[in-house]
Amino acid sequence: MPFKLLRTRRAAAQCHLSLLLLNLVPGLLLLPLLSRSAAAQKVVTHLPGFDGPLPFYLETGYVGVEEQTGTELFYYFVESERSPATDPVVLWLTGGPRCSVFSGLAFEVGPVKFVLEPYIGGVGLPKLVHNPLSWTKMSSILFLDSPVGSGFSYARDPKGYDVGDYSSSLQVQRFLNKWFTDHPQYLSNPFYLGGDSYAGMVIPLIAQNISEGIEKRQQPLINLKGYLVGNPKTDPKFDNNFKIQSAHGFGIISDQIYEAARKNCKEDYVNPENQMCAEVLHTINSLISEIADAHILYKKCVVAVPKPLEDDSGRKFLLEESIQLNQPPGRPTVDCFTYGYYLAYFWMNNNLTRDALGIKEGTIGEWIRCNRGLPYTYEMPSSIPYHLNLTRRGYRALVYSGDHDLEVPLLGTQAWIRSLNFSIVDDWRAWHLDGQAAGFTITYANNLTFATVKGGGHTASEYQPEECFAMARRWLDLEPL
Repeated sequence: MPFKLLRTRRAAAQCHLSLLLLNLVPGLLLLPLLSRSAAAQKVVTHLPGFDGPLPFYLETGYVGVEEQTGTELFYYFVESERSPATDPVVLWLTGGPRCSVFSGLAFEVGPVKFVLEPYIGGVGLPKLVHNPLSWTKMSSILFLDSPVGSGFSYARDPKGYDVGDYSSSLQVQRFLNKWFTDHPQYLSNPFYLGGDSYAGMVIPLIAQNISEGIEKRQQPLINLKGYLVGNPKTDPKFDNNFKIQSAHGFGIISDQIYEAARKNCKEDYVNPENQMCAEVLHTINSLISEIADAHILYKKCVVAVPKPLEDDSGRKFLLEESIQLNQPPGRPTVDCFTYGYYLAYFWMNNNLTRDALGIKEGTIGEWIRCNRGLPYTYEMPSSIPYHLNLTRRGYRALVYSGDHDLEVPLLGTQAWIRSLNFSIVDDWRAWHLDGQAAGFTITYANNLTFATVKGGGHTASEYQPEECFAMARRWLDLEPL
């Protein structure tokens, strides 16, 4: 397409973006573009639903990353509960893209978790307790709502929400430069990037941006040591193609269906080139839809169904706050894996919580755990070149996979790692916790470690917190798994 035509179409699309966002995205507030401070911080000592003062240091705040659109990224910083002066600092991102990093803080690696007990929206608030398996026991973690539109990160100009892999990664780099400038006491600490799912796609790109800044001696000089990614999106050639083989291995599709797929699709399950291939893939997708592909052993549960909640008498009721709620999630049963997400919706959409976290009034209406209604450009075809470049430069890398995930199956992750053609330093073996195999691991040249987490799903630390805690502590402390 000629550049002039492409530019014209893009301009026309941006003209309609404001209207589309207002119509499609619940909770999005389009604000006048004002001159505001680039950074705002708050030390949080108490949280609604948490009994007593927080037993850890929590700071929240905003950092401006794009003046033209008034884009500000929201963060939660939890200082290490062990030795904050020397422990690593980890930037944690959540996937989606545009799932709130609160998922990482409250469900995966952070210091609080919800009490999973029956709750009726509008009656009090869900309860929180301290998580004894928080990764903040051995590192400081900077949880970041990125890209803009995730969680409480916002833009004052609606055009600011139109981002993609490259632009959002550059915004993360700007965020880090400003954050470390405001927090120079952490510059000497070892620094790592961490995250899972789609965050695993952009983390190597962000790490390379930081690495190039270090080579140019750009200030502040971040002490980048490496990155860790769980069940990471990497390249559809591997991530998607190996779903079929994995579904067969898990017993979701039969030998006959698997052989039909291999024969008719020529082992390319991403772009079917004939009718027979398309038909067998349709059959396979129908079978996979019967299970929870994030963890094949778990129940399929409600995640977020836009319907009004009702109390036991069948009458609709309103929540006890002024925030307008458009999409209250369907209520899963307490034993469902998604029940914590249901609790988070009500906790985050309460004014007591907003006040405690220091959320700027008028920036975000309804908080949604994963915001699917904003534009995003998937412009990076593969992150493998960035993995290759970073590890060759000497940066440490831990790639881990929950072994019951069918969204990004470990077979595909193993395959792209093998494609790097690194020599093996420590061959495939079990790694242990309390005398039992917690997974299996292999270490390659160039400081690259791959590990499986036995019984883990797509976000491994949600499903197997003890195993992931042990794995992360050993790796961050430079110990073998």
